[in-house]
Amino acid sequence: MMCALGELIQPRFRTIQKGFLTVMKNSPFLAAILVLAFAPGLLLAQQPAAHPSAKVAALAPGERIANLDTFKSQLRQYHECTCTCGCYSKDLDLQADRAIANLRQRAAHRRPQEKLALILDIDETTLSNYQEMTKADFTYDSKTFNAWVETAQAPAIAGTLRLTREAQRLGVSVFFLTGRPEAQRDVTERNLRDQGFQNWQQLILRPPAQASATALAYKSAARAGIAAQGYTLVLNVGDQWSDLKGTPEAEFSVKYPDPYYFIR
Repeated sequence: MMCALGELIQPRFRTIQKGFLTVMKNSPFLAAILVLAFAPGLLLAQQPAAHPSAKVAALAPGERIANLDTFKSQLRQYHECTCTCGCYSKDLDLQADRAIANLRQRAAHRRPQEKLALILDIDETTLSNYQEMTKADFTYDSKTFNAWVETAQAPAIAGTLRLTREAQRLGVSVFFLTGRPEAQRDVTERNLRDQGFQNWQQLILRPPAQASATALAYKSAARAGIAAQGYTLVLNVGDQWSDLKGTPEAEFSVKYPDPYYFIR
């Protein structure tokens, strides 16, 4: 797999590339759609080898897409490999280190009485649901996923734990902003505490009135609420573009890699 699948962005100065497909979380075909961006050479994987003298008719577009099982295998390899380049854990650490470096720089230039806020998504940013995803073979069923959430067993993403501890050392308030519903507050708090996250400023979950809103609209409104409390949004970290874009945006945003699903 290619190195550094995570992306670092400065949202006020960089235009996000157009043309992303809008798909629902963990669609059965989602892995195939997303991994195409990382492994374009696989487009020809299913083309048959032609005899030198044979005349081969043009293939239908679907024949140029690699088998879905191939993509799922690559997702597992990306997550489970341990080399120093091109592995999920390495890419996560790289992005977390960049976030920490920026936070330190910004905190050093804090204005008198300025309240600084770090905003963190939860799923695939703070806590990992990879165990549930692989058990479900990268498909999504809300009942199965919610049952997993209720176990409160999602492990921490190590780089994010380092980031939150550094933020608190620097006097930066930590806000968790998740698309999980309000009904999962208690189990989410327990999972966070069990994984070493402590003393956050606020945990924001999706209220029933926002159930039909897109993630982009819901999270934008929630960030506006944080700003309305007098905080400067200095850093936002998430695994989806919908975690980071919208108004208001943080001064600096870091996107973690997530080839497993895409949320609009």
